[in-house]
Amino acid sequence: MNYIRHLNSVFQHFAKDSRLNPTHVSLYMALFQFWNINRFPEIFYINREEVMEMAKIGSKATYHRCLRRLDDWKYIHYMPSHNPFKGSKIRLLKFCTTSGTTTGTSNEQVVEQALVPNINYNKQIKTENKRSKERHPKNEDAVIKFFKKNKWPIMEGTKFYNHYQGVGWKVGRKSTIEDWKAMAKKWMLRAMESDREGAFLGRSNNKLKKDFLDISINKNYGEPL
Repeated sequence: MNYIRHLNSVFQHFAKDSRLNPTHVSLYMALFQFWNINRFPEIFYINREEVMEMAKIGSKATYHRCLRRLDDWKYIHYMPSHNPFKGSKIRLLKFCTTSGTTTGTSNEQVVEQALVPNINYNKQIKTENKRSKERHPKNEDAVIKFFKKNKWPIMEGTKFYNHYQGVGWKVGRKSTIEDWKAMAKKWMLRAMESDREGAFLGRSNNKLKKDFLDISINKNYGEPL
């Protein structure tokens, strides 16, 4: 299968098909990428979350509706599994499958060469997974160093670490923290706002005390009012 001719033919169909909208095209290209990653098999499995993320689709209803439309319009063959533990199957219908063979580099070799960038894609996935494991600091020392770097007291770093360590590095005991350093900066901002609010209230109380409660015994009645 010559994927370059396939894509050229698909885009020609896209240009003529008024039923399509950008979401259909985005979903098809996401499916094509997973087809590419799997080395263009006849049928391959998909994971809904991964396809939605790649296609930039945020609604499950939109995702399933576009899949059914692409199936109805003969761009793909969608075989839902209806099983949360087993992915659905997809067959991408081939467009312009004629391929000439030469004595030099064959069309199949061209396809194999085009698959090389998928290695970088897999490395990117591994890198993202590695980053996801760093959602919380390695230990308390890492937190203290971060607070010292931002010129904050060590005690604040210890309080921050003990608080989120106690709740399993979650917000509201439900949502997992994605970036502990961002949460630490938010902690610092809250502390600053709390200090400012306390200082403001202190000045306000002093003013009230001066206006209504402060009576000077040694008053100079010679001073003008």
